[in-house]
Amino acid sequence: MKLRRWTSTAAVVAVLLGLSSLTGAASASADEAAATGYVALGDSYSSGVGAGDYAGGDCKRSAHAYPNLWNAANSPSSFDFTACSGARTDDVLAGQLGPLGSSTGLVSISIGGNDAGFADTMTTCVTQGESACLARVQEAREYAENTLPGKLDGVYDAIAQRAPSAKVVVLGYPHIYELDGGCIVGISEKSREAINSASDTLNEVTAKRAADHGFSFGDVRPTFSGHEICSDDWWLHSVTFPIDESYHPTAAGQSGGYLPVLEGLA
Repeated sequence: MKLRRWTSTAAVVAVLLGLSSLTGAASASADEAAATGYVALGDSYSSGVGAGDYAGGDCKRSAHAYPNLWNAANSPSSFDFTACSGARTDDVLAGQLGPLGSSTGLVSISIGGNDAGFADTMTTCVTQGESACLARVQEAREYAENTLPGKLDGVYDAIAQRAPSAKVVVLGYPHIYELDGGCIVGISEKSREAINSASDTLNEVTAKRAADHGFSFGDVRPTFSGHEICSDDWWLHSVTFPIDESYHPTAAGQSGGYLPVLEGLA
């Protein structure tokens, strides 16, 4: 008799535990189902500087930027586009993370180039000659290797904390030049090689920090291959006007270089 009572009690407990488990699973499934919003963070390569048709004032968010293209093709439950021209890691932390939350299912971001001094490096290379260019590129590489990792950690930690259910795709930067390409004038080939090498360093550092946070890294160098400056089909501006569009992807670079990488990882 006692054995039957114990068995009956154990069965009740098992049923209750099972219901609790099912309730928890249902709750988790509901949370996952609700996390379908998309938030696009980052710098000018994400805002779409160089691609034209801008909104967002000085942030220059292009209608042809890959976040807008992905949103149009996939119709997420919500879309917030806070990437901004000129943004550094501190700017992301201070002004771009507001839309992140439990309903965020996808986050994309490119960041770190401005921290490492991309614009100043390119200006130096174009205006001051090879020796100054190589020195400035080396300075940028040292920053990327020694200081940028901590800056990226701060941004990635904040994203993970605010959007715990999100798939986070960290997008890198293309090579700027095709080496031994068709450019007869402009900066030296040695300077072009150094700039590409600095891009490699930036991508390697970013990929490592992204992986250590459980994020996906989207390498755009393969999709831009054959479309760098000095190639037969440029997807990047050289020096142009407005000047801030220089060395940024064109609309073709956004749709053909960045969008497929995001699509493959989202």
